[in-house]
Amino acid sequence: MKTTINKFLKIFLIIDLAIIVFCVLQGNMIWLLNTQIAFFSSLIITVGSFLAYQKNIKNRVENALVDLNDPDKIDKIEDPFDLYSEDEINYNEISDEEAKQIIKEEKNRIKQNSFRNLLGSFTAASSVYRILGYIGLVVGFFYLVNHNLFDTISYLFGLFVVPLGVLIFNFTLKQEED
Repeated sequence: MKTTINKFLKIFLIIDLAIIVFCVLQGNMIWLLNTQIAFFSSLIITVGSFLAYQKNIKNRVENALVDLNDPDKIDKIEDPFDLYSEDEINYNEISDEEAKQIIKEEKNRIKQNSFRNLLGSFTAASSVYRILGYIGLVVGFFYLVNHNLFDTISYLFGLFVVPLGVLIFNFTLKQEED
């Protein structure tokens, strides 16, 4: 995973370096300030999100206590409702009451899983790195506005560096796989 983050950071920094060079050659320090504040804030948010969700998934895998070498367990995870089973089911054998009971049980199970997913997602969403990134984004924005240095286009351009870097990373990853 660290190599993935390092590859992301390398692409982000190359794009950011190109922006810095462009701003310096143009002599536009307001653009440079706006892009850098937006870029570093969005970078912290993105890396923080990545690390938080990585930790969240790792905890879920560790707590699941699932033997991934057991094909029945894998089938149960991939197809919990047995929709792709090769066995034929005779639906005429199920009474209306049994069908209602099955639906009721599945709804209760979905509600329990939804609550568990909400709690897991909340812990990932409230990561310290993400919160620091958002605080940096807001403080940087207000700093620029209060000192009459805010430029909308350059600020948005700085925010756009991270999604552009992710797009480039995914494209290069696809090329490596082929």
